[in-house]
Amino acid sequence: QVQLVESGGGSVQAGGSLRLSCAASGRTFISYGMGWFRQAPGMEREFVAALNWSGGKSYYGDSVKVRFTISIDNAKNTVYLQMTSLKHEDTAVYYCAADSKESPWNFGSWGQGTQVTVSS
Repeated sequence: QVQLVESGGGSVQAGGSLRLSCAASGRTFISYGMGWFRQAPGMEREFVAALNWSGGKSYYGDSVKVRFTISIDNAKNTVYLQMTSLKHEDTAVYYCAADSKESPWNFGSWGQGTQVTVSS
């Protein structure tokens, strides 16, 4: 099992930037990659970005391409989500997730989430 703790959420004006962090602990060696998802009130959970631990493969949701960047610090077992040019529609609870090497990109471990609020 992998434990995940997100941080870095907050309130920002449209056009601003935030960086989210997700610290992983526990059996991190079982994970192939990490992902970020978000969920706005009344909406389904949406894929934001994913990156494997070696940093060789990254994926982004269409709504955040170019504006968001996912990165990993293997030494710190931490994954980041740099968000720029934020829009009101980026407002959501952001969740960090980990998959397993047995089932890459099938995210089974989740953090508690961190709120991001973008005011227009």
